[in-house]
Amino acid sequence: MPKIGSHISILGSIRRATPVAVALALIASPMAWAQMQPQPRAAAQPGGLASTPPAGQPAPVQSPDYKLGNGDKVRVTVFGQQDLTGEYFVDGSGMLSFPLIGQVPAGGLTANELERAIANKLKPNYLKNPDVSAVVLTYRPFYIVGEVKTPGSYPYVSGMTVINAIALAGGFTYRAKESSFYLTRQEKDGSKKRLDVTQETSVQPGDVITVRERYF
Repeated sequence: MPKIGSHISILGSIRRATPVAVALALIASPMAWAQMQPQPRAAAQPGGLASTPPAGQPAPVQSPDYKLGNGDKVRVTVFGQQDLTGEYFVDGSGMLSFPLIGQVPAGGLTANELERAIANKLKPNYLKNPDVSAVVLTYRPFYIVGEVKTPGSYPYVSGMTVINAIALAGGFTYRAKESSFYLTRQEKDGSKKRLDVTQETSVQPGDVITVRERYF
């Protein structure tokens, strides 16, 4: 059985060795090989929130206060019921179409409130005691117009501010008033509210940001 000191010597020389030498060293030292193995992944986050998604996929909204709206994509899990578990969209009228129970009013609800709404519709006619979980997978974009180089719609990222949105849109034009913005946000009752904001104001999905023009 190799001595501990020889393992340390082998590991210390791996960086300077050729690929062939590295392979031989690892074969000769089971302890070194064990140390090179990848660590197990962290477990998923509790509390109905998805863990960090694979690269290239948007992160789920983490705020428990987030209100669902048109274009949001939600994964609903009904434990023990594979036919009901799946991914669903909130449509333009704020409704989510769900098997067995039909249209569920989802617009303006949080994920936890949606869980309760679905569970209440499933019992007692379809399931005696349904266990429902809802996680937001992707969410509606925000919009930026006015004096930015590339106005349009962009994917929302949790924690985004006005200046982050401007950066995504290519930055200011030469005509922009860089300290003057307003934001239009839809309220739960469908009305729209206009807010004067700063560069550090938080952005929400569906917001429309307008960068004003400066006057010479």
